[in-house]
Amino acid sequence: MDPDTWARHANPWSVWTRNTVLPLLILAFWSRTWLGLWSLPLIAGALFWMWVNPRLFKKPESTDNRASKAVLGERVWLNRKTVPVPEYHRPAPRILSTISGIGFLFVIWGVFALEIWPTLLGAAVIYLGKLWFLDRMVWLYEDMKDATPEYRSFLYDPGQSGY
Repeated sequence: MDPDTWARHANPWSVWTRNTVLPLLILAFWSRTWLGLWSLPLIAGALFWMWVNPRLFKKPESTDNRASKAVLGERVWLNRKTVPVPEYHRPAPRILSTISGIGFLFVIWGVFALEIWPTLLGAAVIYLGKLWFLDRMVWLYEDMKDATPEYRSFLYDPGQSGY
């Protein structure tokens, strides 16, 4: 994503509505049993929603909130090769991403086999991993916000002009 898309994704509406992607994808793929090939537009729609969501909302009036800081922390995490993050921040995101990945395997199994319990278990594990990951990204951003002028500029104070 480009900087403008990241700024839009820092809108709390974008962050929280992004949580609708997984259930929409599950329902779209599950609908193959009822709709056959007609499920393809639903799958495409869910994938489109996943793509458009970070771009749909306007830049937030303030990024001084947990949802925005989670996105700002993700930017810091993705930039860790250029601006290293403290060692104590490195294991958790990897572990939590692995946990979400394990949940994803359960969702795939459940949707493929049309079994509700692995699907629901997998979705719960994905959300556990992802929401905990976002919490860790807030902490990461708080620890790194003064590391570079760019990171400082991410935190928008309504009393200042611009981002």
